[in-house]
Amino acid sequence: QGYYTRRGGIGESGDFITSPEISQVFGELIGIWYISEWIAMGKPTAFQLVELGPGRGTLTDDILRVFNQLAALLSKCDISIHLVEVSPKLSETQALMLTGGEVQSHTEDKPAYMKGVSKTGIPIFWYRDIQDVPPGYSFYLAHEFFDALPIHKFQRTDKGWREVLVDIDPEAPDQLRFVLSPSSTPATENFIQPEETRDHVEVCPEAGVIIQRLAYRLEEHGGAALVADYGHDGTKTDTFRGFQNHKLHDVLKDPGTADLTADVDFSYLRKMTMGRTATLGPIKQREFLKNMGIDLRLQVLLQNSSDTATHEQLLHSYDMLMNPKKMGDCFNFFALLPHHRLVHPDKKHKPESNPPLPPVAGFAELLLK
Repeated sequence: QGYYTRRGGIGESGDFITSPEISQVFGELIGIWYISEWIAMGKPTAFQLVELGPGRGTLTDDILRVFNQLAALLSKCDISIHLVEVSPKLSETQALMLTGGEVQSHTEDKPAYMKGVSKTGIPIFWYRDIQDVPPGYSFYLAHEFFDALPIHKFQRTDKGWREVLVDIDPEAPDQLRFVLSPSSTPATENFIQPEETRDHVEVCPEAGVIIQRLAYRLEEHGGAALVADYGHDGTKTDTFRGFQNHKLHDVLKDPGTADLTADVDFSYLRKMTMGRTATLGPIKQREFLKNMGIDLRLQVLLQNSSDTATHEQLLHSYDMLMNPKKMGDCFNFFALLPHHRLVHPDKKHKPESNPPLPPVAGFAELLLK
């Protein structure tokens, strides 16, 4: 009966809107980020692009357009797209956008439940779990994915940590209420870090498990992972909220009809890599996009369009993405990379013999030669 499984209202007519739905530039710059990492890694002969929770498929569509525009550069590289999606409704929408709706369903015991070919001729596969995605050199993308995973909530009391639970309200039997667990629960024993200083904490164990899998895969097979979401670095407390028709909605009212979300705790994600990979960020969306050259891209698009409506739309969407009061400051970018991407493995012996590693795009200032 889940919200995404039944409807998942993304977009202007839905319950919330995401960056790729606002501007094509967002997805284009992410596509450039992956190509930049592919070049920095010495242009491997194949890579998988794996997106977790691809929404309507807009982001992958924008990235595929960039790959197509840079086809000459990628010509010797074997590219495939792997989408991890649990919602049957959303996977249909993605298939329509990416393949024009021509897909084959797999009912047998194959890991992918659906496959198709993009409009530009790249194979696309759908899976229910990241575990089902074949191993190999991969670029992972999680845009507004981790914030939708379920959380545990904890409150510090004078008797120690207590878990916040959901109960039926005895005053109104058709309504729900929050209560504190009478004693400690398995979750309070396992998910609270001993050094925790906050009085109220939200923990998403599922995010921890997924990050561990990503870190393991990157360590074993190479690649990179980019996470874009609203969140904090272990500083916020109570962020659990609902959205319906772009307005805040009581999370306990009419369950299953609103988008439920909680800010991503990037300090927790960093901890969960267990040091298997290097991490970069979180940095604010406006910094990341600026470092990726969004200002240059905007100028080109403005020069190439002559009508006022398009100009206004471009400037409006740029403002939505970059304005600190809109999405610019509340969204963050965070990356997982193999350690050797940032430090030469044999740095200890002859540091002077190694050429400097190229900077990671987006996380360092853009210098134009």
